[in-house]
Amino acid sequence: LSVFREDSGGANGLYFDRKGNLLACEGGRHRVVSITPSGEVTVLAEAFEGKPFNRPNDLWITPKNGVYFTDPMYGRGERSQGGEHVYYLSPDRSGVRRVIDDMVRPNGIIGTPDGKTLYVTDHGGKKTYRYTTAPDGSLSGKALLTDVWSDGMTLDERGNLYVTEDGVKIFAPDGKAVGRIVIPERPSNVTFGGPDGRTLFITARTGIYAVKMAVSGSETR
Repeated sequence: LSVFREDSGGANGLYFDRKGNLLACEGGRHRVVSITPSGEVTVLAEAFEGKPFNRPNDLWITPKNGVYFTDPMYGRGERSQGGEHVYYLSPDRSGVRRVIDDMVRPNGIIGTPDGKTLYVTDHGGKKTYRYTTAPDGSLSGKALLTDVWSDGMTLDERGNLYVTEDGVKIFAPDGKAVGRIVIPERPSNVTFGGPDGRTLFITARTGIYAVKMAVSGSETR
């Protein structure tokens, strides 16, 4: 292990783009940033309609380089956006639009490799939903996947969704529960990696865990 950045800005959700830049939700600074491999930081989004974001929490980069991110309010303070919503940052980074405004507290977010389906968990509502995406970033066809909420989420090559609640729970695309991975403490985020993409890395409150899987991640094949 080595230190990549001393002051993370309260970073939570992380995702690499195709150029190797690390996009991060800096909840402590109310913004979404891009960090080059050498550590240079560019602010991608820090306000909507002239008001700062609450505390950006998690994000996903689409195949066309658009960015969906959740903006809940954890900790003390008032919600600067009046509510807790989900936003879409355009591929050219020229504008941000609000795409979900009916959740209690959105948190984890992930999409399919073809960019057609987006999963978003509502921590406040204790549910996880599936949406159909449009080329302009708008969403439609909201459907309940499961009455389970999540922090971070990921997908495997079979389209199964991994959520971090009481252990790592695994759901098929139709919402059927297909498995559960138990670790010694409550998980917070999850992703596939390793040389063959078949190692499931799980972050928790005080540790990081690795599980060798029979499947690879949806974007690591």
